[in-house]
Amino acid sequence: MKPNFELKGKIALVTGATHGLGMAMAKALAHQGATLVINGHTPAKMEAAIEAYASEEILAHPYLFDVSDAKAVDAAISKIEAEVGEIDILVNNAGMIQRVPALEMDPEDFRKVVDIDLVSPFIVSQRVAKTMVKNGQGKIINICSMMSELGRNTVSAYAAAKGGLKMLTRNLATEWAKYNIQVNGIGPGYFATEQTAPIRVDGHPFNEFIVNRTPAGRWGDPDDLGGTVVFLASKASDFVNGQIIYVDGGILATIGKPAGE
Repeated sequence: MKPNFELKGKIALVTGATHGLGMAMAKALAHQGATLVINGHTPAKMEAAIEAYASEEILAHPYLFDVSDAKAVDAAISKIEAEVGEIDILVNNAGMIQRVPALEMDPEDFRKVVDIDLVSPFIVSQRVAKTMVKNGQGKIINICSMMSELGRNTVSAYAAAKGGLKMLTRNLATEWAKYNIQVNGIGPGYFATEQTAPIRVDGHPFNEFIVNRTPAGRWGDPDDLGGTVVFLASKASDFVNGQIIYVDGGILATIGKPAGE
C-alpha cells in the first residue's frame, strides 16, 4: 500500500501556508516527498515560514500573491510553472473570518469574507485546473469547515462562504472528473493553534464547551490533518471525488453530551 501514498515527483501548492493548519498540511505533503510551493501575502510571515520549514529540512518555494486577484493568480501560477514545475496538487487553504453579529455586519465586510473564502478557491482552482486538464491528472483539496454544515453566532459570512465551498467542491468534481481530476474537501474541527491559544486555557468557557462537545475530549492537533491531506493528494484517493472529510474528533457525529454526564 505504501506507493499509493507517496508523493515523490509531485508538485503541491498550498495557499495560506505561512502558519497554522496550512503549514501543518504543507509539511505533511512535503514529508511524503512532494515538492512544496507555499503562498502567502505578508513578506515577514513568509520569511518566518521559510525558516520554520527549513528547520524540518523542507525546502519551501515561496510565492507572495493575492489569491482573490485573478490576474495576480494567473501571473503567479505561470511563474511557478516556469520556475518549479506544473502543479499536481492544490490545497486551497487561504481564508479569513470576521466575528460580527449579522445585524451589525457591513455588507462590504460580508463580501470580503466571501471573496476570500469562496471566490478565491474558484479563481486558483480554475487556473491550476487548466494545466491539470492538459496533463490528464490532478488533485484539488478545498479546506472547508464544520461551518459548511452548521451555523454559529457571529459568523454568518464565514458559514455562508464555507457552505458554498462545499458545493463548489462537488460541482468542480462533477465537471472535472472526466479529466482524472479529483476535487475533495477537508472540514477541520477545533484545533490547537496560536490563534486559539487564548481560549484554550483551563477554565475558559469556550475551552470547556469544545472539550465537552467533542467525543474525542480534546482539541485537534494540527498534525491530525496530515493523514487526510496526504490521502486526498495521493493515488490512494483516485476514486474519491466530491467528498468532504470532516476531521473534527466526532463533533458532527453527535448531538452532544447530556448535562451532568
